[in-house]
Amino acid sequence: MRLTTWNVNSVRLRVAHLPALIEATGADVFCFQETKVVDEAFPREVFARLGYEHQAIAGQKNHHGVAILSRLPFAKHDARGWCGKDDKRHASVTLKNGIEIHNFYVPAGGDIPDPDANEKFAHKLAFLREAADWFGALKTRKAPLVLVGDLNVAPLETDVWSHKQLLDVVSHTPIEVELLGKWMASYKFVDAVRHFVPPEERLYSWWSYRAADWAKSDRGRRLDHVWVSPVLKDRLRAAQVFKPARDWKPPSDHVPVTVEIEA
Repeated sequence: MRLTTWNVNSVRLRVAHLPALIEATGADVFCFQETKVVDEAFPREVFARLGYEHQAIAGQKNHHGVAILSRLPFAKHDARGWCGKDDKRHASVTLKNGIEIHNFYVPAGGDIPDPDANEKFAHKLAFLREAADWFGALKTRKAPLVLVGDLNVAPLETDVWSHKQLLDVVSHTPIEVELLGKWMASYKFVDAVRHFVPPEERLYSWWSYRAADWAKSDRGRRLDHVWVSPVLKDRLRAAQVFKPARDWKPPSDHVPVTVEIEA
């Protein structure tokens, strides 16, 4: 089973890219974030014609939104709000093969890394804490679980272009890294991409629109993640960060991340 997570930054802008995306990833399951469209206007039929007829969608106009689109049938699907908000940042499905998938779009957190001065950053920290508590309460299940999404935190020094310069920049601050680590530990998640790419190697999945030449400057961050529960660790087969997608027109500032799991 191949699963691809991608912050599409408007799913309707990426429809023309779908054939190239499918060819590049071979995905059986797509998990998208920032779909930016109400459920009624989601291009369901386009995905269905391409074989992704099993769909779990949680969207809203112009902001946020997540979707899981699959060739593999669902046994059930769900979505929940976090931090008392219904801002469409989560969807989950259980496939008929028993694998449970959670797709997240974690709040970006604004520009000021101070929860007292910045409500958006306070929300982000609260979200990370609540997610850790929620999965921690489930840890006795030992289910085959995959957690993916734009988690908006680059945890390792090699997940950013400059650890020193980004220590006080939202997405790489010590408190965010600490809380993301607690979330990972809450279910003993395995970082499926770093399972194949050594932590000493630089690895990014996001490059700012502000860069005149994103590839030349290469000031990236790894904000997009795939985690698996311990029972799936030995079933991991491959991982790919598909950088060429950053040049598709129009581009998302994120690129697709794919993991292959023996299902």
